[in-house]
Amino acid sequence: MMVSSKRLADIGYKTFSGTMMLLTMYGGYLCSLRVYRYFTRREQLRIAAENQTEDIIKD
Repeated sequence: MMVSSKRLADIGYKTFSGTMMLLTMYGGYLCSLRVYRYFTRREQLRIAAENQTEDIIKD
């Protein structure tokens, strides 16, 4: 049984679309992870800076 060219193109398109969807979701995951790390790091730096100024005031 031969697969028609239309059916083959349809399978190829669906495979390509699925792959692109997965890549997009993975990219979004990486991006959100990076944003999360950025904000937690910024918060840690802010806390560290506050602690430093408190130590300076104590002296």
